[in-house]
Amino acid sequence: MKYFLYCRKSSEDEDRQVLSIESQRQEMERLSSGWRDAEIVQVYEESFSAKAPGRPVYDAMLKRIEAGDAEGIIAWHPDRLARNSIDGGRIIYLLDTKQLKDLKFATFSFENNSQGKFMLSIIFGYSKYYVDSLSENVRRGYRTKVAHGWLPGLAPLGYLNDKEAKTIISDPERFPLVQRMWQLMLTGAESPRRIWEIATQKWGLRTVKRKRIGGKPPSLSAVYRILTNSFYAGILEREGKTFPGKHQPMVTIDEFERVQQLLGRPGRARAKDREFAYTGMIRCGECGFSVTAEEKLNRYGYRYTYYHCSKRRLDYRCRQPYISVLNLERQIGTFLGEISVPEKIHHWALGRLQGVADEQKTMRDSQHASLERAQASIGKELDNLTKLRIRDLLTDEEYLAQRKELEHNAIRTAQNLKNLHQTDSWFEPAKQFISFNYRAASWFREGDLQTKRLILTIVGSNLMLKDRQLNIDVKKPFRRWSGTGDFSDLRAFVKDVRTLIRSQDAEMLQSIAGIRQLLDKQAVLRRAA
Repeated sequence: MKYFLYCRKSSEDEDRQVLSIESQRQEMERLSSGWRDAEIVQVYEESFSAKAPGRPVYDAMLKRIEAGDAEGIIAWHPDRLARNSIDGGRIIYLLDTKQLKDLKFATFSFENNSQGKFMLSIIFGYSKYYVDSLSENVRRGYRTKVAHGWLPGLAPLGYLNDKEAKTIISDPERFPLVQRMWQLMLTGAESPRRIWEIATQKWGLRTVKRKRIGGKPPSLSAVYRILTNSFYAGILEREGKTFPGKHQPMVTIDEFERVQQLLGRPGRARAKDREFAYTGMIRCGECGFSVTAEEKLNRYGYRYTYYHCSKRRLDYRCRQPYISVLNLERQIGTFLGEISVPEKIHHWALGRLQGVADEQKTMRDSQHASLERAQASIGKELDNLTKLRIRDLLTDEEYLAQRKELEHNAIRTAQNLKNLHQTDSWFEPAKQFISFNYRAASWFREGDLQTKRLILTIVGSNLMLKDRQLNIDVKKPFRRWSGTGDFSDLRAFVKDVRTLIRSQDAEMLQSIAGIRQLLDKQAVLRRAA
């Protein structure tokens, strides 16, 4: 009979006393050598917890059993196959349908009959009970430790686990470096990305070296986790409750809340009050309904944001998958990179604008002088007209007709002067627009939720999400640049910017207002530094 050999080991508490995968394989191969008519056709090895269904290697093995590639399974113990009711039920069902004919274990004798399946189901049930009981005992121990002021599990960066006292102590090597990261963030002058670069490149910050991991620079996401972890303020949070920690804090609670405000997380709002950057801006490419967002908490306590179709259409079932905010922002960043002018083009465009502005300034100065002379002449003519009427050299009809014409000319001249001043104001908005076009991608990477949303509002429209791909239409006069672009494209771009601003285009005016809001925000950050 053909058998599959299945070896599994979980790194979690449930398998602390279980043989390693290699030991299981060697033991079962030794035992199987003495079994008659037992042919091992393939060995399956997997490092995965069996507390919940969904083990990829295990599922693949059972599919091959159903396909008839083997008729039996060899394992060290029944709990290697199942520690949950679904996986255990699948084994029993395969035995019932004769697709699985035999099971062999090192520590348990199985016969494929009603009594054997009954005993097997009892062992599967006991394995599930063991895991459930162990999980509850671990959670109870964690709750007790937190209530006493100590964090269970691995100490965060900047701290160490005191294995003898079972407490958390300061890491003399990393504590001052992580504390300096908090101090930099409190200045408001540096972004988390910049702090990450300084800490890893200039200070040489590295994680604690352990048996298989560590000894490397912390990731950018790890820096964000540090700056949002209340543990560093001496606070422990567990199951919605807050406890004072007995470890040495790096910052005060007030300083911690200040950092949350700088990160755009004032008050650490509850999940239902959480703000998301792109809700209300994107539509589903399949059903046309809006794309919404939600925050998920994984089993390690980390929060992740996902965007997906709201699926509110009643007459159609939308099958679009979710997309992580990291993937979504990666695509937005790529889009911003495509429309961003290269540095050389940026300098050239500003120079081009300055040249056009200088030429037009010379022309405007001449027009301004001419209009002022005309305005002064009209004033003199009105004075003379009044004198002629006083001397009765003009009739009332002649006086009124000539005065009306002169007054119209005076109004026309005043309007032309006003328009001339208005045309002089296009240069600064155009300069701001082109500078924004150059810096939008970097501002987006380093910005908070409001900044990212505002940037996307300025540059894009008709955002459609389909098959985890975000399509964005470019607003005028932004454009996607291929390579460096030829000079005709560059001149056309500068001309479009100038024309839309001078024509008081409504969409362009909204973009300029948004750009000025971003510039004001950048100025505030520079002053705070």
